[in-house]
Amino acid sequence: MSGDREAIGVVGVGWVGLVTAACFAEVGHRVVARDIVAEKVEALSRGEITIHEPGLAELLARNAERLTFTTDMGELLDAANLLFVCVDTPPTVSGDADLSRVRSVIAELSAGGGHTLVMKSTVPAGTGHSIRRDLPGVPYVSCPEFLKEGSAVEDFMHPDRVVIGADAGDEACGDAVARLYEPLGGEIVRTDVASAEMIKLASNAFLATKISFVNEIANVCEEVGADVAEVARGMGLDQRIGPSFLRPGIGYGGSCFPKDVSALKMLAGNSGYHFQLLNAVIEVNELQKRRVVGKLQKHLGSLLGKRVALLGLAFKPHTDDMREASSLVLAARLEGEGAEVVAYDPVAGDVARGLLGSVEFRDSVLDALEGADAAILVTEWPEFAALDWSAAAERMARPLMIDGRNFLDPSLLRTAGFEYEGIGRAVATPVQAEPAP
Repeated sequence: MSGDREAIGVVGVGWVGLVTAACFAEVGHRVVARDIVAEKVEALSRGEITIHEPGLAELLARNAERLTFTTDMGELLDAANLLFVCVDTPPTVSGDADLSRVRSVIAELSAGGGHTLVMKSTVPAGTGHSIRRDLPGVPYVSCPEFLKEGSAVEDFMHPDRVVIGADAGDEACGDAVARLYEPLGGEIVRTDVASAEMIKLASNAFLATKISFVNEIANVCEEVGADVAEVARGMGLDQRIGPSFLRPGIGYGGSCFPKDVSALKMLAGNSGYHFQLLNAVIEVNELQKRRVVGKLQKHLGSLLGKRVALLGLAFKPHTDDMREASSLVLAARLEGEGAEVVAYDPVAGDVARGLLGSVEFRDSVLDALEGADAAILVTEWPEFAALDWSAAAERMARPLMIDGRNFLDPSLLRTAGFEYEGIGRAVATPVQAEPAP
């Protein structure tokens, strides 16, 4: 349409690709987005959103005239010179990043086509150099994404930084990518490709490390009678530390942290370096989920035949993403101990049904609590904080709450008749929730 800015191509319309396409259209660009899944493309062409992300549906509807969805790579190549690659790079069995989808995109390109490859997919450091060997003469720019599920539109439209990596000879292409982001504000970090790739992995690994560290502190607090909420508050006031991600709980999950921590560990190992710290981060995260079962057994003894309600299933609120969700491990461990598991999530129920086949699903939190011997708060959905907990206690066989996110007000629940136990908490002090990673 007349007045539109430079056309942009987006390869892959999963979570990152769809947000990228919609936000660039919002800025004023015409966007052609391609995916190999015909059903997804057809749904998006009809205006039907395929993921749950606040604000995204409105963005797609508002910019429908600027957005084209297709399965045809040729249509995308004809329309745009800048191609943003947003395909998945899931972990392999070994923990390395699976680059097969990236390689499939590369196979469809050719030298001399006038296109610039802009990599938003998370790839190991060194991937850009490898791709340039396979596609000589095709400019390559690394532009890793730093979006958080549940606030991705806001993160894209108001970034704290945009990292753009371009090696010698491709600086002009890096300039072109930088111009796309300039209207959004945020500091633009210009660097080489390998450093840009490493910034993404190192950022997520550091945040995961911070989470595992505060979880270890929480576990020690339980042993010595300290309150981790107070400890984290005092730590966070030190500007060298800061309060973000000092939130103890049942561990991190989702599509980014587990994958990126594992990928960085394997990248180091494949390079001959043993990354001891990340081994500990991963181990702490896995054990943290299992500690919840021990808390239940402390109160209930054997879990055989006990009915346990999981409140929340998605790995974080405001998304239906079940990838590496703590609920998957908890449900399996509880059923392994002989418990009957019932669950409720306001958004992720349909997705979770395909992953938790033997779990009973309910349409409301009160229905999930009916007759339960205990409840575990897994995902900090706002509706849980606003629940009538006195009414909830009356529904349960035994009003016992294990607050896996330190999200609820302990004094409120105890007044309502609950036995309450959080993570590393010794006093009834509510924690102000911040968006999960």
